[in-house]
Amino acid sequence: MLKANCCRQSAAGHKSYRLNLPVTDSHNVSDYHRRSSHHLDGYARGPEALDWSGQPNPFRSFTAAPQVAPQVAPQVAPQVAPQVALPLLQEGFDGIGFNQLFQPGSIKSAPMDLAAVAALFELSLGISAWKAYGPDRWALRCNPSSGNLHPSEGYLVAAGISGLEDGIYHYRPDEHQLEQRAAIPLADHKTSVEPRLLIGLSSILWREAWKYGERAFRYCQLDIGHAVGTFSYAAATLGWHLHLLDHHSDQEVATLLGLHDAESFIDAEPEMAELLFEITPRKTTKAIPDHWFELAAESRWQGRANRIDKHPYGKWPVVEAIARATIKKHRTAIREADPTLDIKPRHLTGNATAAALIKQRRSAQHFDPRFMMPLQTFLQLLDATLPGNGMPPWPENGSPAATHLLIFVHRVSGLRQGLYALPRSQEGLTIMQQEMSKQFIWQKMDVAGELPLYLLIHADSRNAARTLSCHQPIAADAAFAVSMLGEFDRTIEQDAANYRQLFIEAGLIGQALYLEAEHTGFRGTGIGCYFDPAIHKTLGFESTTLQSTYHFTVGTPLVDERIETLPPYAHLER
Repeated sequence: MLKANCCRQSAAGHKSYRLNLPVTDSHNVSDYHRRSSHHLDGYARGPEALDWSGQPNPFRSFTAAPQVAPQVAPQVAPQVAPQVALPLLQEGFDGIGFNQLFQPGSIKSAPMDLAAVAALFELSLGISAWKAYGPDRWALRCNPSSGNLHPSEGYLVAAGISGLEDGIYHYRPDEHQLEQRAAIPLADHKTSVEPRLLIGLSSILWREAWKYGERAFRYCQLDIGHAVGTFSYAAATLGWHLHLLDHHSDQEVATLLGLHDAESFIDAEPEMAELLFEITPRKTTKAIPDHWFELAAESRWQGRANRIDKHPYGKWPVVEAIARATIKKHRTAIREADPTLDIKPRHLTGNATAAALIKQRRSAQHFDPRFMMPLQTFLQLLDATLPGNGMPPWPENGSPAATHLLIFVHRVSGLRQGLYALPRSQEGLTIMQQEMSKQFIWQKMDVAGELPLYLLIHADSRNAARTLSCHQPIAADAAFAVSMLGEFDRTIEQDAANYRQLFIEAGLIGQALYLEAEHTGFRGTGIGCYFDPAIHKTLGFESTTLQSTYHFTVGTPLVDERIETLPPYAHLER
């Protein structure tokens, strides 16, 4: 949880940075990353005060867009349609264990129909509960978000899905509805009857910038990573797989999702195209037909986006500038899954169901420092963070690992307090050893088995973890805290657009820790507020080869019993 004092505008000890085009210049990204860093003597620029009564609406809707469900046939009229909600999860999901998600072939693939699509969205972007305290009431979702602000929006591209007209749909989590943005005949029944289900993600940058100012762009990307993870877990409960389609340009993604249509966003905050991926029962995928983009470009888009902040205060042009600087301008080759990687099943204990764990995920606000974490639980959590093609939350065709873990161990039975490293690739080990302080001992931990866990230094690191994480007690009271280190220079030198991928990967790792923590009886919390240069100095960095992208903590939660928990969709009266 990010604290409000992390948002105060301060320029103490800062240089003045400006972002200038050309947009593909990696120097612009480096500039932004420095500018949006928090320092011990001053935070990145943000609003000096917040009016919580004016918080941006967390739910986007497209007025007059047809809303459909399997019980009612979609109407052809472009602006008017019945408002019928999607079905909620059926009882059958109660029998799918969380451990089955990591046993290939143990879950029968669900038919690609609207009921399954509804389950996919409910377990990914859907509301998991409502919270109430006094007169205040707020929603929690299956996908976590910095400050619970939820900049991520989800879209469905449907072709040949039983019970659903071909076209593009926007998902409304508050009403569990699909809003039909465009009816487009995507399925080619002459050559194939195989259905295709694509998911598109976008960001409304203002939702985060309203609270976090110039650092907001980072948080939007972390949220996208968490959202990809929630879709991967949700797809696995249906026996499906997730394939990235990130070879497309941002303009292509925007066109396919209708984000390019100016009429749809008159007097409303724009959405930035982020990512496209396919959900399929197969372990392979194929390219999107080019004529889909042509059809989308020529379509009449239905509905207009609501305005989420009617009285915006302040502007953060730096956030808009980094968004432009990281646009993917050209299509690249589609990435296939690495056939050399073995998929090793993970054998987990416990009988918790996948749907229950996904819906009970929470961000801990406080940890109880009296409890220790068993060593095997700690190792299980670390194992969940290692890349594995097709094993949730990892896509079938994910990029090579470019993020590695620095771990502050506080309370793990059988493991001494200290600073540890978990490189997520062999090359990552080499980079970490080259870039970090020569005083670190790099002792391989035999108790970790095959896990690449290395002791760097024995020390009580609780105060350091708290200080580096913007003085937040949860970093010290947890069983352990993590600082994720991304391969910064190499990533952005390849393409400035790859800057987003570093944070998306970090968000994916965070999602793995969230659900694994819930499964083992603990709880996680993502921390976006940390003092970047102080962390790098602590580790002995003399370059920007590695940069911190996200912090995360896991421990025993302290629950505030005064806060009431309410069902997610009781208001739908289903």
